[in-house]
Amino acid sequence: MKNFYDEIIYAPLAGCSDYPFRAMSARYKPGLMFCEMVKMEPLVRGIPNTLRMLDYNEAMRPIGGQICGSDPKLAGPAARIIEEHGFDVVDLNCGCPVDKVTKDGSGSGMLKDLDRIGEVIANMVAAVKIPVSLKIRAGWDEENIVAAEVTRIAEKAGATAIVVHGRTRKQAYKGPSNWDHIKACVEVAQKIKVVGNGDLFTPESAIAMREQTGCDGVLIARGTMGQPWIAEEIRALAAKEPLAPRNFEACREALLDHFALSVEYKSKQGALIDMRKVCCWYLKNTPNARELRKKASHATSLEEVYGLIHGFASA
Repeated sequence: MKNFYDEIIYAPLAGCSDYPFRAMSARYKPGLMFCEMVKMEPLVRGIPNTLRMLDYNEAMRPIGGQICGSDPKLAGPAARIIEEHGFDVVDLNCGCPVDKVTKDGSGSGMLKDLDRIGEVIANMVAAVKIPVSLKIRAGWDEENIVAAEVTRIAEKAGATAIVVHGRTRKQAYKGPSNWDHIKACVEVAQKIKVVGNGDLFTPESAIAMREQTGCDGVLIARGTMGQPWIAEEIRALAAKEPLAPRNFEACREALLDHFALSVEYKSKQGALIDMRKVCCWYLKNTPNARELRKKASHATSLEEVYGLIHGFASA
């Protein structure tokens, strides 16, 4: 069986990696991509809004589902639902740093209870036949770096892979990602695959991470926002092929494609909310991006957003 974790992986991004986002990403064939994170309890209860977050089509394969929660009793049933929905892998979130997730011990709150991580992973592995992985941060804070220890625990529990973000929970998204923590996990891993994550915004950074850490694969998170083609560029760079430049008009056309996918999949209000943020992703490197962001955030109709995109000038 192909190991998805030797590949370029697109992360589960809460509020971002929705169906339209993944439809765009699928065009550039990442080795694996994930739906947005879903919580165990509403998933097991069959809450419609939670189940809708797991929508995908066959063009998005290989596709992964990520669950979040700290209750070992729910871990097996939640993982089984992901498998029954036809996903290729199931992942446990032990990395989300936001308070509303960590307050009940979920997300990166799991890094304070390593035995629980082992129990949850073991229950997931026992419940499904698809690969089980987990995504972690280096630790809760700099005084409690646990990534290498969690790697050992996860491997013993039967996980196929571990994704390691080089920041701590305390850092959130500030400061540099310390790739040495990823390298430390590579050094203790025996069979488990180690995937590196953190500060991967360019093809060059992805190549550098693999060279510096020896990780098996890379997970691109915020670096996919506005550049769904980054997997294609990483592969080209690794093969020493020239990178095709994407000028302003190419980025605007990609944005309009994303816009169309959002309008097709969502309600008008949902697409409007989506495009208020997405329109800035693709054009963020242009001089007038801040002004576009400001105008889009106050737009009251899809027609207004569409007009802003068409009328936007690069300088």
